[in-house]
Amino acid sequence: MAEPIRSITIVGGGTAGWLAATYLRRKCHRKIAITLIESPNVPTVGVGEATVPQLPVTLRELGVDDQTFFRRCNASFKMGVMFRNWNTDRKGQPLSYMNPFAAAPRVDGVDLGYYFHRYGAGRRDYIQSFSPLMDLYAAYKCPLSFGGPDDPMPKVGYAYHLDAGKFAELLAERGAEQGVAHILDDVDAVELDARGHVAALTLAARGRHPVELVIDCTGFKGLVIREALGEPFESYADYLANDRAMALPIPHPDPMRLPSATSSTALGAGWSWSVPLFNRIGTGYVYSSAHRSDDAARDEFLTHLGDSAPAGAEPRVIPMRIGRSRRAWVKNCIALGLSGGFIEPLESTAIHMIDMGLRWLMMYFPDSDFDAVTRARYNRVSDSMYDEVRDFICLHYQLGNRTDDPYWIDARTQLKLPDRLAGNLELWRRRLPGPLDLQTAHLFGHTTFQAVLLGKRVYETGYGDAQFATSHAMDEKRWKAFLRKTAARNIATVKYKADHRKMLLALRGELEGGPRDAQVPGLAAPERAGALELPVLF
Repeated sequence: MAEPIRSITIVGGGTAGWLAATYLRRKCHRKIAITLIESPNVPTVGVGEATVPQLPVTLRELGVDDQTFFRRCNASFKMGVMFRNWNTDRKGQPLSYMNPFAAAPRVDGVDLGYYFHRYGAGRRDYIQSFSPLMDLYAAYKCPLSFGGPDDPMPKVGYAYHLDAGKFAELLAERGAEQGVAHILDDVDAVELDARGHVAALTLAARGRHPVELVIDCTGFKGLVIREALGEPFESYADYLANDRAMALPIPHPDPMRLPSATSSTALGAGWSWSVPLFNRIGTGYVYSSAHRSDDAARDEFLTHLGDSAPAGAEPRVIPMRIGRSRRAWVKNCIALGLSGGFIEPLESTAIHMIDMGLRWLMMYFPDSDFDAVTRARYNRVSDSMYDEVRDFICLHYQLGNRTDDPYWIDARTQLKLPDRLAGNLELWRRRLPGPLDLQTAHLFGHTTFQAVLLGKRVYETGYGDAQFATSHAMDEKRWKAFLRKTAARNIATVKYKADHRKMLLALRGELEGGPRDAQVPGLAAPERAGALELPVLF
């Protein structure tokens, strides 16, 4: 009979390694020893600064309190992603739209998108027709109010922006407090047993370290999963062109006005992110080396930043390998983070994939046999997550309509489309995305796909049918009444919700001259309406 696992060894630190160590220590039986081995000589990528709405849930499970998190990580709120200049309207003018942390409701049993497509919403865009997020963003407000649990306004979905390096440090401290053994040493060799399993690691200073279950968090290197176990890497280069990034922190142009969303602005050969932390802005350029050299990309990026870039700034260039390990779980090794794979950071999925990989490990936790059936099921679920994210990222490029640079034309005409996305796009010329169209909705549900199509206004610019064939009875008067109600609610919500910077000061315990006596809410997890929509940038 197989013996239970008595020890877990995590190779690599950073966000992936320390999130794994802290989460597993919190969830696993205390008889299971957890050790993290981290090289003192290998820096982490450390760019990731944006997340999705699962993270507030995870932080509560880890016992991380609000004040500690906001102060230590210079965190801020994120209510979605603002996309700028990815598409143009019928007059050729650039568009902006939000991919929100909110799912559109149904109106008289019909997806709201059908009403918006048929009747429009006047001067309001799609998101404003049902949610206050765009208006909160424009007013530099946040999802919370100083009314605490008595807030009468609708709950607003949110995630966080954070300093990835400081987040990893916080997790490391929490892990050590909870009993994670931390070894600072280099792995010189990986020893395999007769079954091809990892038997031990040879450490430069400490010598042989026996292994039962090993989690590879060694980044793009894949020290265990690829170098030792030889698992092939499946590239997504045929689907996604971007393979380089450059990062540069910049100061806030106006520290008193903090946006509560990430921004993604399309440039000539990719896109630039802007992640507003409490103390600075994290920004960078994700681009295709086939369309821009590093020097040309740097010049373009700095021109885009203009006076915001510090004098003499030199962005750090980061090569990206887009794709995934063919299998996330091989023998007695599970790859998490960049070791497992990476899809460009457009939708901030990196930390979420680590988080879900850990949750699935707890669901399919092995014994010493590491049976093939359990491994296969874990790998199938992991594969489906990567495929879902890849398809959603590909959607943004395939539905772009810019013609001002070969990059954007190539993105539509030269890149391969995943088969299931190609089939859905043909269907969505005739109707909006529906829940039965998607094989999985781990993160991106059908309303998220609707938000992209309607936000890009693809149906107004020649994509598909001007009017969908539908059997639904839709009453324009009911729709206009719904819009009036939404507009009034949005105005009231913006008025009631707190200024973003003031709320962050309160959560950090630093508010002076403000509503000190008002109840500052502890952060409950935001409501989930179906699947969550939606960078961590790396």
